[in-house]
Amino acid sequence: MGGGSRHIPGTPLPKIAAGPVGQQIHSIYKGRLGQFASNGEYSSQNLQAAMYDGRASGQEHVKLQVYSPPDLSRPTFEEATTHEFKDTHVGASFGPSWATHWIKLTLKVPEELQKKEHLELHWDADNEGLIWTEHGEPLQGLSGGGERIEWVLPDSFRDGKSHTFYIEMACNGMFGNGMGSSIQPPDPNRYFQLKVADIVAVNLEARALSVDFWIIGDAAREFPDNSWEEHQALQICNDIMDTFIKGHGTQESIIQCREIARKYIGHVDSSKVYESEKESLVYAIGHCHIDTCWLWPWAETKRKIARSWSNQCDLMDRYPEHRFTCSQAQQYKWLETLYPKLFDRVKSKIKEGSFQPVGGSWVEHDTNLPSGESLVRQFLYGQRYFESRFGEQCKTFWIPDTFGYSAQLPQLCRLAGMGRFFTQKLSWNNINVFPHTTFNWVALDGSQVLCHMAPDDTYTASAHFGDVKRTVSQHKSLDQDNTGLLVFGKGDGGGGPTFEMLEKLRRCRGMSDNTGLLPRVKMGDSVEDYFARLEKKAANGTEFVTWYGELYLELHRGTYTTQANNKWNNRHSEIMLHDIEYLATMATIKDSSYKYPKKEIDDIWENVLLCQFHDCLPGSAIEVCYRDSDELYANLFKAGSQLLERALSVLGVGANASRRSPYTAINTLPWSRAEIKKIPHSRNEYAVVHGGPGVVSVEALSSTSKSTASIKEVEEGIFHLSNDHFKIEVKYGSITSLLDLTEDRELIPSGQKANQLVIFDDKPLNFQAWDVEVYHLRSREELRPSGKSHIIEQGPHRVSLVTEHKISEKSWIRTTISLSASIDNQPSYVEMSSEVEWQEAMKILKVEFPVDITNTEASYETQYGIIRRPTHYNTSWDMAKFEVCCHKWADLSEAGYGVSILNDSKYGFSTAGNMMRLSLLRAPKAPDAHADMGRHRVRYAIFPHAGPLDHRTVRTARNFNHPFRLIGSPTSQQQQHLPPAPSSPSTSASTSKLLSSIRLTGSPALVLDAIKRGEDDRDVSRGDLPARDGRSVIVRVYESLGGKARGVLEVDLDVLGVKKVEKCNLLEDEGVVVEGEKEGGRWKVQLRAFEVATYRLWL
Repeated sequence: MGGGSRHIPGTPLPKIAAGPVGQQIHSIYKGRLGQFASNGEYSSQNLQAAMYDGRASGQEHVKLQVYSPPDLSRPTFEEATTHEFKDTHVGASFGPSWATHWIKLTLKVPEELQKKEHLELHWDADNEGLIWTEHGEPLQGLSGGGERIEWVLPDSFRDGKSHTFYIEMACNGMFGNGMGSSIQPPDPNRYFQLKVADIVAVNLEARALSVDFWIIGDAAREFPDNSWEEHQALQICNDIMDTFIKGHGTQESIIQCREIARKYIGHVDSSKVYESEKESLVYAIGHCHIDTCWLWPWAETKRKIARSWSNQCDLMDRYPEHRFTCSQAQQYKWLETLYPKLFDRVKSKIKEGSFQPVGGSWVEHDTNLPSGESLVRQFLYGQRYFESRFGEQCKTFWIPDTFGYSAQLPQLCRLAGMGRFFTQKLSWNNINVFPHTTFNWVALDGSQVLCHMAPDDTYTASAHFGDVKRTVSQHKSLDQDNTGLLVFGKGDGGGGPTFEMLEKLRRCRGMSDNTGLLPRVKMGDSVEDYFARLEKKAANGTEFVTWYGELYLELHRGTYTTQANNKWNNRHSEIMLHDIEYLATMATIKDSSYKYPKKEIDDIWENVLLCQFHDCLPGSAIEVCYRDSDELYANLFKAGSQLLERALSVLGVGANASRRSPYTAINTLPWSRAEIKKIPHSRNEYAVVHGGPGVVSVEALSSTSKSTASIKEVEEGIFHLSNDHFKIEVKYGSITSLLDLTEDRELIPSGQKANQLVIFDDKPLNFQAWDVEVYHLRSREELRPSGKSHIIEQGPHRVSLVTEHKISEKSWIRTTISLSASIDNQPSYVEMSSEVEWQEAMKILKVEFPVDITNTEASYETQYGIIRRPTHYNTSWDMAKFEVCCHKWADLSEAGYGVSILNDSKYGFSTAGNMMRLSLLRAPKAPDAHADMGRHRVRYAIFPHAGPLDHRTVRTARNFNHPFRLIGSPTSQQQQHLPPAPSSPSTSASTSKLLSSIRLTGSPALVLDAIKRGEDDRDVSRGDLPARDGRSVIVRVYESLGGKARGVLEVDLDVLGVKKVEKCNLLEDEGVVVEGEKEGGRWKVQLRAFEVATYRLWL
């Protein structure tokens, strides 16, 4: 408009293009990243070439000598260092498998390395090792195979003088010595070559850059392609590579590269990276899961603990943010006993708060197979150990690797002082995806714990970028809470977190703070801190979803059956301990000079609990583990037998039965019962044993007894067995008819056969010892008898028929079907006992019971209760339970009638429609090549019952597993004139009255499950925790059928001077006084469905 000249603004963009610039080909520039820090073809030109500033080796600088102990022994440091050491060298091989070699190292740092910034010993023999000072202090573990091969040399080694230390070399890898793969049977002749034994000067800036690049490279690879954060990460990485190349890999270029990295991740060289107040979503906790036995024996586990935990103590000194958690009281006790100096170091770290005990149990045990009382003792012994050594109990039950979780665990956890539960194992389901991450898990009785399952689906995370990312992206409970635990560290075979993992997490945190998108990770908190935040949210109104009942793992179903002998040992040791505690408790009341054998009982319990570790009892360990457990069980059965004999002697009940002595019997169960028993050492003499609890009568039976059992062969190969309750037809060893005479009801569907032995092909997709897959059912094959059936007992008190079946050229089974005469109103059952020669490969043996019962659910005994599971395959969740765990019985009932299958020490079962199957034996070939091979004895029974499933099944199954013990009778003088005990009101009581002086009356659903002395009674206490004045008896009761039940705890006051009764927790802490009639010795018991209650009777 005006007349002035126009002003055209300038621009920094050159007017003339300098040349063509192409768009980066994303995939190519991303693929390039793999060249920078790898050990591949470019390692002489990339960052690897700059990682070290010098290296010294050879006898002048690293002198090596060895002592090789004989016979695969594992001598202590003190023993080993007294022997002569001989020269050895890099390149030497050490073995065979499971051998130990002690290496004496004499190091002399050369002058040219003495002033380098950082010196390490690099040692790699592809096997595990433990570094010891020359004075016998364990310092740090070595893993081998390129992992954890470094030990930071002390500054004192820089003086140019020679310094001596030792490496205890174990001839096994982190995962044992498997042939071909880790879970195959061990190679007995594996040797390990020493590849590296060098003094190395490390370029710390280059090492740090490699981690910078690793994590930023992960961002480029794993962030969404359409995010600017992914593009920026790719540019940063390529800039770092270009800068390194232009600078010819010099130290200056490395420092420049780190500056470029800081644009994306910030300053990450110290724990200060975690000091920002920004909200975190990922809470990282170091962990080292050590299988107490698995692909290695217990003896090696003891050394793995020292190797792994010494590593963590070292890392805590170098990384202040590091928090490490570890469970299993047994492992702490081993460390305390075998490595006292290292235990003191661990204890100091616990006091500082960096090393954090967790779990509250003796071992990370299987939860499907142990009895209810065993689960109680896992917590009792675990919590008492942690409290006695470290001053407090655990609050979180930590069991990440066990093969499914019993429905009663939440209740037992709460009763053991733990309201929190951690696992991840259900991520292994191979059919359905478990739908929750953080939820309330509810037991059969309604008790609940707050459960968190690691969203990253592992307890051995490597602390990668992806692990942090998945902790939120795989979280299934984001509607309620968006935080997750990241549990990281080498595990199963031990090791725990490495320095690289801690460095990676620092960079992940720096990335979140500086760039974003990656969930923010926090270090420095404990597992308890994490759960406390969740509990606070719940208290403030967050409603976490609920899961009722068992956490059934849809995998590893074969572990209910594998290693049958081990499972027999477990159940029978549980029964023995029940009897020892009951009888020893009563012996202390009868005779004040008898000392309750607390130490001996503790030793037995601790060994039983050890064998319940989740790779031992389930049957998934190597052969040597079962040689060890067989020896341990033999010793504890011997010790237990001695304790029983001692208690019975004090009670005045005599020794084992012989034909030349009168007989009596002990009923250690809490109800009266009756049973026909064959008299020991006799041919065909029988007695009826009845009464109890306590001392019961034994009455010889004559051939003219009123109730009889009969057997006859009606046609060739067809036999009829009968008593007052049943008439049975057996054809060629199978039951073709089972008629309930009282109800006039046939139980076997027309044309079908019960007690039918069947064999299946058993080749799972993976994990032979662990798994049985659903398709095995397609290979069903009936076993045919290999000869005629024979009558071996003809009555009138008991009849028996034996039939042998040929399984293969090497295997057979001889089964005896027995029926005893009916006794008064006692339930009657059909018993089967088998002797099996088992030499099969990848087969599973079962026995079938088709029954004329219709129900969409079957019932199975579990610890302190009943689990009901589908008998149909309507959904994938239903079908997944094609093989399940039961304890002493499984039942299929309809309105008015049912059939229970009882067993002795079998756990695998299935019910499909009306077909009930008990699994007997498996034949996996890995990791134990000889699993279950040999001779077995099997017992099971069919127990039909009119009316619904009720206390009759519960009690009959318990009776079946707790047979009467016939013993020599006390003399009448002993019964009438028991020796006086001045401090006890029971001194004049008879043994019989004493043993029945504690009774539970009222609802038959109530079960008095255990009687023992109080842990901390002054006359019992071992001093681990403060003793209590006075004496007490602990009584455990549970409701067994699933409804509210009332009863009365009755005590004979002239035998037991009970002053008051308290209801306490499983740990026997101070309880609440129970209402009762002290003068009458009656205290009220009222339990909700499936409740477990512990009562303390103060004497």
